[in-house]
Amino acid sequence: MKALLISIIVWIRNFVKEKLHSQNEDLPYYITILIALILFIAGLNVFVELTDELAENELGPFDDSITEFVLSFRQDSLTGFFEFMTEVGDRYAYIMISVLLGAYFFIRHRSWKFIGQTVLVLMLSTLSNVVIKKFVNRARPTLEHLVTVNTLSYPSGHSMSAMAFYGFLIYLSFQVNMPRIVRAIVVMLLIFIILCVGVSRIYLGVHFPSDVAAGFMGGLIWVTFCVIVFNVIDLLRKGKK
Repeated sequence: MKALLISIIVWIRNFVKEKLHSQNEDLPYYITILIALILFIAGLNVFVELTDELAENELGPFDDSITEFVLSFRQDSLTGFFEFMTEVGDRYAYIMISVLLGAYFFIRHRSWKFIGQTVLVLMLSTLSNVVIKKFVNRARPTLEHLVTVNTLSYPSGHSMSAMAFYGFLIYLSFQVNMPRIVRAIVVMLLIFIILCVGVSRIYLGVHFPSDVAAGFMGGLIWVTFCVIVFNVIDLLRKGKK
């Protein structure tokens, strides 16, 4: 084990020395991959910890306290807002936004690449969510449901898909040219949407807070994994050229 750790440390040191320097024209790719890798590992660890604690029935106090806090804000005006936000995290919103973004990228960049990547991330997140739900088999909260639900609870599909879809759009905002102030507004808006979609599932009584947290981590895992893969592919293509 000691020899393995030493070899990993040596590899990281050599990688930083050889690749992460200002003269390397591929530096943005390596920085992106490194940041995505760190977030991937962090998200995976949190997801595993949450799932382990769920299996050991240790999430009760966490879920109860946050649910009680969120439900204390229930009122007609907020209910309408969160019903809208939960729709923003549903498939119809993704289809509409994907069509609009696809048209934008094709007209502006003559490429379907970015929208294709976004749809792929969303599909991977959705399919894995279905599998995990069946494996964990957690029932929905017994609270009053303000919207109709028919699937299992853990992890939250809306939260996972919102993080995957809108989270990947955050990444794409750094891949296209736009003024910094516009990018900052776009990123803050997307973060706001992701958080509101997650909170809406608790507010509407259809998910435990731990479901939402696990959904966010699951979506983050797919975003960062795909960012790593896409950047490695771009590097390989660039190397061949």
